[in-house]
Amino acid sequence: MPRSISLDLYPLNSTFQSSSMLPVVKNAGHTTASAPRPHIVYKFEVDRDGLVDVVQKRYSEFVALHAALGISDFELPPKRLLVTTFIPSAWLDDALIAERKAGLGEYLTKLLTSPHYRHSEVVQEFLALSITASPVEFELEDAVPSILSRKTVEELISATANFISAAYYPSWTADGFPPEKFDYSKFDILFFAFAIPNTSSTLTWDAPTQAMLKRLVASAKKSGHGTKIVLSVGGWTGSAAFHQIAGSSANRSKFVSTLSSVVSKFGLDGIDIDWEYPNQAGAGNPFGPADSANFLSLLKALRMSLGPSKIISAAVTDLPWLGSNGSPLTDVSAYAAQLSYVNLMNYDINGGWSAAPGPNAPLGNLCGNSSQPAYSAQAAFKQWTAAKFPASKLLLGLPLYGYVFKSTKTALASFALPENGEEAEAAPDPDADIEDEVPADDLEVNDTLHGANKRPAYMESPEAEAAELESEVSTEAVANLGKWWGQAIPFNSLVASGALVKNPDGTYGAGPGFKRAWDDCSDTPFLYNTAQKTVVSYDDTSSLEQKAAFAKLKGMAGCFTWSSDQDDGVTLQKAIRKGLGKL
Repeated sequence: MPRSISLDLYPLNSTFQSSSMLPVVKNAGHTTASAPRPHIVYKFEVDRDGLVDVVQKRYSEFVALHAALGISDFELPPKRLLVTTFIPSAWLDDALIAERKAGLGEYLTKLLTSPHYRHSEVVQEFLALSITASPVEFELEDAVPSILSRKTVEELISATANFISAAYYPSWTADGFPPEKFDYSKFDILFFAFAIPNTSSTLTWDAPTQAMLKRLVASAKKSGHGTKIVLSVGGWTGSAAFHQIAGSSANRSKFVSTLSSVVSKFGLDGIDIDWEYPNQAGAGNPFGPADSANFLSLLKALRMSLGPSKIISAAVTDLPWLGSNGSPLTDVSAYAAQLSYVNLMNYDINGGWSAAPGPNAPLGNLCGNSSQPAYSAQAAFKQWTAAKFPASKLLLGLPLYGYVFKSTKTALASFALPENGEEAEAAPDPDADIEDEVPADDLEVNDTLHGANKRPAYMESPEAEAAELESEVSTEAVANLGKWWGQAIPFNSLVASGALVKNPDGTYGAGPGFKRAWDDCSDTPFLYNTAQKTVVSYDDTSSLEQKAAFAKLKGMAGCFTWSSDQDDGVTLQKAIRKGLGKL
């Protein structure tokens, strides 16, 4: 009778080197399991001189093993199966299941007959348990294959998935959005930003920030809505120490110990690593070719310390981390095995540094003429899933802010029409000189950006700001956004200034003196006022709902925003939830 494979099946110093003892792998069928969603477990019998053992594993476990071993001389069967979240027998594609079983059987045979791999401790651990434990997270590649069309499959996944609605909650938002008055019913996860890693492999954050986190955790629990609180460490101006921390085992161990203690002390649901960026300078940070590999080691240590139930996420760009050769990694499945989510920061694609007004957060390169085709929601999804990161662990980032440009342009890309039907001016040559461009010395990038750690300039004096904006609207009738040229502007500041006006149906239109237009190439709105030489690229209820609907359609984990304090109440968050099907 077959028995469970144990760690002593292939002793490291045994006589297993003899070719007569090489195992024979036989497909023994498959079974389905229902938790957390229907998925397949593949069964194999391993015959070693008449002693038969059983291996039962999910496909994703083979993927993790392959990544851990760094195998390059043979491959796993491809991830090409369509999936559903249901298992009616009429939908099962036996041919696809048989193809994968055959491929995994061949892979296991090569693995167990290879002198280089068969005695590996990693392989021994893989074989240790005969029946795989129920996965904490659902992996799409483990799901039951289907003969349905891809469109139908995506619709079925979207209809049944529990999509996440999340946001970053910066510590400096306490004055305007105190934890005790926050609407937790609209959020599944709040990422509290930030604590700053330092070169001692601990965290730098002051007492008021820690006190604010305690209030947030207590208020979230008291609300009864189940909102999870995750501490985000790093950020755009807080990533300088990551290179050193990740660079040695001792530093990683100390940092992991620090994070684990913080999770325990504050009763947190996890940690978000906002390293901007491995093997890139970011805001002038130290970096090196081993950063991404060291980051994986850090994630493994953190997962081992926190256990499987805590959230571990990483804020990332639209492209996977850079490898030692300076190019995006093509296989990040080993990272996915440790992470709960990656937070795709699909924003800041254009801003005050750009040569001309452009979309802050494109949905896609819909006209095929973008100078940055790798940077959009559609491109990010394609690039990360192509690098073997599960769609079900991708959170799409949505900005609740825009950028104000000094320009007389009336189009962002190649074409856009004002809402009143007037013909927009032809877009100028993107290579031409910009007469009205803001001089570089005049640009002051404020802290509205994701990852900035100081209190934003626009919140230095909320009372004075409100009075000034009220004065602008009442005395001038037309909002004057000149002081925002070259900077990011919160959505609620656009509303407070009068540049945007809320309609009775909850949407937003242009205020006096401005025209609202739609950029078909990025699927985002913008405002312009040629008399004031002002263009505003931003997102509103329409564009945010569309991006959220895209995330839902693609079976992503959901969406997060930067940041909760920039919403007009919770109007934008409601639109996002509507796109995710959560309203």
